Amino acid sequence: MSRPPGPTSGSPWPHPADFAAPPTSADLARWDEADRAARPRRLDALRDRMTREGVDGYFGVRWEHMRYLTGLPFDEGEVTGSGDSGKFLITGTESIVLADSRYTLIVQRDAPESRLFECYNALADRWPDLVAAAGVTRVAVEAMSIPHLTWERLEAAAPGVELVPVDGWVEAIRQVKEPSELERVAAACAVADRALASLLPSIRVGVTERELALDLEWRIRTGGAERLAFDVACLAGAEAALPHGSPGPRPVRGGAVLLFDFGGQVAGYRSDMTRTLFVGEPAERDLAVYQVVAAAQDAVFAALADAVGPAARERGAPLPDGPAMDALARSIIEADGRWPVYGHGLGHGIGIATHELPGLGRRSVVTPLPSPTVFSVEPGIYLEGETGVRIEDLVVLDQAGGRSEIVTRFPRGVVLVGG
Repeated sequence: MSRPPGPTSGSPWPHPADFAAPPTSADLARWDEADRAARPRRLDALRDRMTREGVDGYFGVRWEHMRYLTGLPFDEGEVTGSGDSGKFLITGTESIVLADSRYTLIVQRDAPESRLFECYNALADRWPDLVAAAGVTRVAVEAMSIPHLTWERLEAAAPGVELVPVDGWVEAIRQVKEPSELERVAAACAVADRALASLLPSIRVGVTERELALDLEWRIRTGGAERLAFDVACLAGAEAALPHGSPGPRPVRGGAVLLFDFGGQVAGYRSDMTRTLFVGEPAERDLAVYQVVAAAQDAVFAALADAVGPAARERGAPLPDGPAMDALARSIIEADGRWPVYGHGLGHGIGIATHELPGLGRRSVVTPLPSPTVFSVEPGIYLEGETGVRIEDLVVLDQAGGRSEIVTRFPRGVVLVGG
């Protein structure tokens, strides 16, 4: 497995120049063209599923599916106020995107292969015209993302059209990543790596979590990212025991841990990393916790490398499943026996969305991991009211290529700051 060496106590800090430079305009243009070229294949995969399930239409409402299948560059923030704009209907022969006057030009520019259907916050009223124009009578609908009242209104508006509740169809397609998607995730990782490396000299006793979070956000946004993947978490001392805490006015204190969880977005694709740093000399217990978490992560990395190695490929062994990797990480922490095991899943897929398939948790599906794909590995130990440690990296897994590569490049070893 490809992994950068990590520093140990007293070693030099990583430098921003250690990591890949931001993408160029040529990179962005190449990735944009790759998406345009890939959309017909993506739609064909969905249409194959539609045929197998006996539906002649697929009605989508999730923003990440809009972007993946049509090219419309919506995100969580935009879709909140977009009304019905961005919703789409896929048939056996065409892609139809709904939009009001705020978005018609965007649809024409970014989703030129789709037919525009004007809808001004009146989905139920326009539904009969939409399904009639599309010639569909049995439509799969993303049921987990549509309100029940909207569902009832669509049924009443066109009683001759059967609505079929579905979930996970597009997610299953999206979890297998194209080369350009993996490139963009790696580029987003590099942005995050550089941002944290450049922040290290600013970390000192007395600065607040909120100040550091804002500083890191500025470095991500000005270092090559088009936006954050999610809000920056910066948690000091006992606050690091909150797996999803928010930065506050709390000052950084010497001898405590400092946990950062953050990511950037590059050309529509995201990164996600967590690093737990030590402010001054580590407390003996906190350092021991860190070493156990790192050992759990290392065990998973080793298992993934073995799964795509020559011996596994020669015997045709399937890839491990997500729950098995989660169980492996847990077993390392449990065998140590001193501290509780993390309560969240070991990891999640990432791409257009921060959290997507595949899942690496106790309740994830017990099927071999997809390939090629990319996901997080993020074990942790959380001691309520005292301290917390999590280490999170993204891994590209490619069985055919024999590749298991950590694309988060910021060192994983102990890093001392603020001393």
